[in-house]
Amino acid sequence: MTNVFRNIFRAALFPFALSYRILATPFILTKRAWAFLASDSKESYKKEVWDHIEDLRGHLLRIVLCLTLTVGVSFYFTLPLMDYLARPVGGLPNLQAIEVTEEIGVFMRVALTSGFIISLPYIAFEFWWFAAKGLSSREKRYTLLIIPTASFLFVLGVAFTYFVLIPAALPFLGSFTAISQFWAAKEYFGFITSLMTWIGVFFEFPLVIFALSYLGIVSPATLAQQWRAAIVVIAIVAAAVTPTVDPVNMGLVMLPMILLYFASIGLSHLAAAMRRRSAPPNQKRKSKPEV
Repeated sequence: MTNVFRNIFRAALFPFALSYRILATPFILTKRAWAFLASDSKESYKKEVWDHIEDLRGHLLRIVLCLTLTVGVSFYFTLPLMDYLARPVGGLPNLQAIEVTEEIGVFMRVALTSGFIISLPYIAFEFWWFAAKGLSSREKRYTLLIIPTASFLFVLGVAFTYFVLIPAALPFLGSFTAISQFWAAKEYFGFITSLMTWIGVFFEFPLVIFALSYLGIVSPATLAQQWRAAIVVIAIVAAAVTPTVDPVNMGLVMLPMILLYFASIGLSHLAAAMRRRSAPPNQKRKSKPEV
């Protein structure tokens, strides 16, 4: 009889307990996140290799689940997004579908690209979370800024591609000869989405240099001395990414990459200074200021 009353009492209190847990969850997660950032786990986080692989598997699984969710959400606005991306050629009616499955293939490609861009902050957070378990509290707070910075730089690269590079490249590609242009939707969206993705990745270069400089792998002096070789590499990459090797389109890709490289030199100096300040006192005496 006592168990019956106890079960009735629990059933009556269940809505209140559930509401309390829902309301308390943000505060609990905030408290745990603050405790994680304040903890100095650099020396204590030591595991076997397989334990790290198992931990990484959990992060990758959550990334896949997030991508699945964001791609599913992207289905609701993929058609308006396709029409917006087709504006440089006058809209979707000016594109043709040659293959039977071309329309659904283009739809999925645009949905996957938009879903990836939407989930980029969470993907950066998962990789940061995996690496932050072996960092000090000071390093955790500094590296946490990577998440919004990486997202902003990628979106900036995508915007540069759509608003600057595409409007400049398409007129040249469409008037190179007297041949009439009837572009297939598969080729057009494959070209524009791949170009957006690659340029967005290239815009992450300053952030990568900053991280490598903070870890002591790259020095500002080396970057400043090798700028000529860097420009040659940038020209090769620009020629591989752009659809043609004409100087106009290559220059549009090379110019922001060169500016990003020289900006990376300044960020490298900043990272090296931060690294020296965060070093232990005995290492500060031994280290010499970089030129």
